[in-house]
Amino acid sequence: MENRIKEIREEEGIKQYALAKMTGLSEGYICHLEKGTRENPSYKTMVKISSALKRKVQEVFNVG
Repeated sequence: MENRIKEIREEEGIKQYALAKMTGLSEGYICHLEKGTRENPSYKTMVKISSALKRKVQEVFNVG
């Protein structure tokens, strides 16, 4: 599943460690999602990341 986490995070001026803190996820996990080496996050995880980036899930993740 492709995502725009890194693109949007950088647009918003948010560092990976800050996004990790905002979402309660590990910085490593966010890094893997951005690189595409980790795929299929749960919907709950997609909501956490999207909310932290102030975007809709559909804007961040390529879903439906």
